[in-house]
This record gives sequence, C-alpha cells and structure tokens, in this order.
Amino acid sequence: MRYRELGRTGIKVSEIGMGCEGFVDQSYEKIREFVDAMETGGVNCIDLYTPNPQVRSHLGKALGGRREKFVLQAHLCTIWKEGQYKRTREIHEVREGFTDQLRRLGTDYAEIGMIHYVDSLADWEAVRDGEVMAYARELKAAGVIKSIGMSSHNPAAALEAVASGLIDVLMFSVNPCYDLLPANEDVESLWDEKNYEKPLVNMDPDRQALYEACQRAGVGITVMKAFGGGDLLSMELSPAGKALTRFQCLHYALTRPGVASVMAGARSVEELKTCISYEDAPEEEKDYASAFASLPKISWEGHCMYCGHCAPCTKGIDVASVTKFLNLAKAQGEVPETVREHYALLSATAKACVECGACEKRCPFGVPVIENMRQAREIFGA
Repeated sequence: MRYRELGRTGIKVSEIGMGCEGFVDQSYEKIREFVDAMETGGVNCIDLYTPNPQVRSHLGKALGGRREKFVLQAHLCTIWKEGQYKRTREIHEVREGFTDQLRRLGTDYAEIGMIHYVDSLADWEAVRDGEVMAYARELKAAGVIKSIGMSSHNPAAALEAVASGLIDVLMFSVNPCYDLLPANEDVESLWDEKNYEKPLVNMDPDRQALYEACQRAGVGITVMKAFGGGDLLSMELSPAGKALTRFQCLHYALTRPGVASVMAGARSVEELKTCISYEDAPEEEKDYASAFASLPKISWEGHCMYCGHCAPCTKGIDVASVTKFLNLAKAQGEVPETVREHYALLSATAKACVECGACEKRCPFGVPVIENMRQAREIFGA
C-alpha cells in the first residue's frame, strides 16, 4: 500500500480508503472481517458519514486494540433521529451526535472532523459564520479532532471553503463523468441522465480550478463516488456509454491534483480486496486514457489528463508533471513558491525540450505538448 500526505495536516493516509457503505446492515462479525482485511491490506483511512448507531458501535468494537492504526474521518452534522439519517445544523444536535459517535467508536479523538454535506453557497456561508464552524474549531483546538474537513458535491461551494483557509480536508465526488458537469447546488444533477444526453467536452473549469486550488493550499482531498455509485462500472448505467473498471476509476481519481485517498465504496470484503489489489496491478490495467479516448458520449480533446501516455520523453522530461505545475501556475495567475520549488526539483524541466514531437504523437487526447513546454519555460524561466 502506498501512503500520501493528507494536504497540510501531517497525516498520512492510504491511497485506497474505505467508505462506510459496506458496513450498513452488517453484523459485528462481518464488520470485523472488513477491518481485518483493511489492516492486512494496509488501508488506514475510514470514512464515517453514516450516523447509524449500530454501525458505529460494531465498528468501535472491531477497532478495539488497533485504533491507532487507522485514520477516522468522522462526520459532524450527520445524526440518527427517529430511526433514520438526518443532516442537521442545529448545534445541540451536532454536539450530541458527535459526542455519541466518539463514544460508540471507543475513542476520544478523530483525525478528521468532517462538516457534512455542504452543497450550496448559502449553506457554506451559514456554516462558516455560525456555530457549526465555531464548534469544529473548538474541537480542533482541544485536540479532539486533528483537522477540519468538509464534504461537498458542488465545486463552487467547495472553492469558497478552500479559499477561506478554514478547512484542511475536502471530501469531494471525483470521477470522469461528474468532472464534466458544471457546478450545481442540486446533487441529483450529477446522476441525472438528462445531463448526459448531449456529448460533453472536457473537464468543467470550476472542478479543475478546485483540484488545483486544493493542491496549492495544502487542502487534502478524500474522494467519494469514484465509481459513481457503481454506475460507471456498468455499460447499461454509465453516463459515459461504456463501462469502466474499478482500477481505471481509482487511477483517474488518484491522478487529480490534491487527491490523497479514495474512499472505495466496497459493499463486500471481496470488493474491498479487489480495490486493494489496485496497488499491485500492472500499469496497463490502471490505464484509463485509451478507454476515455473511445467513450462515445465524452471527449477530453486537447485536455491533459496526466495519464503519462506521452512518456518516455527523449530528454527525460516528466511531461505530465511539468503540465500539472504549469496549470497550477496559470490558474493562480502567478507562480506560488511551493509550485516553483516542486518544479525546480524535477530531474529535467521544460528547458530540456527539443520539440521533437514524439510525445504529441503518443497523446490520445491531442494535447499541444510542445506549446505547453514553451509556456512552462516562459513562466518558470527554466
């Protein structure tokens, strides 16, 4: 298992994390089987959006004696009321729900305190200026949570949260279909078939800007819905008109700027083990570029996907990394010092480009690599 820094938090998380969907309606024995598989496979990050008290109690028991091996992404504002899930901003419910969550999990802290489901600008402003954020900051100051997170499906709201400097972690829906849709406060739009009836071309600029903003600001992204709730794995259900594999979806998410871990929505131990096996899979099984280039309803023509098909460069340039740093600088309108430092550490920069064109011939998306290298030389001076 490979581990990544979760932005500026100082926490290291496994590339493959565990969503809690698979825990719902499961016995303690089955949840323990999940935790055993995670420990064996090196999965250390667990998302805990579900407020189901039985799930939390069973998981707490299963974590007994090994709590320190896991990073818990515990949600604020998601509670269990009258036998069902409820999202709340009522501060007394938020406090009671989070306290109960920690008690059931058998711990007195969580690595990530995730403000649950902020999908509109109005809701973000209310959270930012109200008692919920004040409570989250209180918990962080007391060491009860190590970092403040927020979950969202709306890049416009998420961008505002990242820009505020108040959140350390963003849980966001990342996959090759959702990334093409413009910002919307209605989460249902992401899987509404009507939005995919006409051909979609290239990533939505707000989503691209969000991932790059997270990379620059040190806000670590934990990914939800990498498989689109399973739809992307089915030719009949996929908005792209063609089935993708788990490995392709995982690799796509993990190559986006800012992403630290993908919360795999495994509904069985076997599915979890399949996701873990991504770590040892050959590159050709992870490769999404050829599949994406042939999708009937979607086109990324001219857009760098950081897929690496342009390699190897005759001069040893990591073209994908140079392009990623170029895009980060262009989005900022200047060169952030951290980006300049990372660029300078490359074994070969754009200055080494001899414009032979070999990379462009290999690119399945028709990216103007030579022009990108020229821009990188101009912006970075090397």
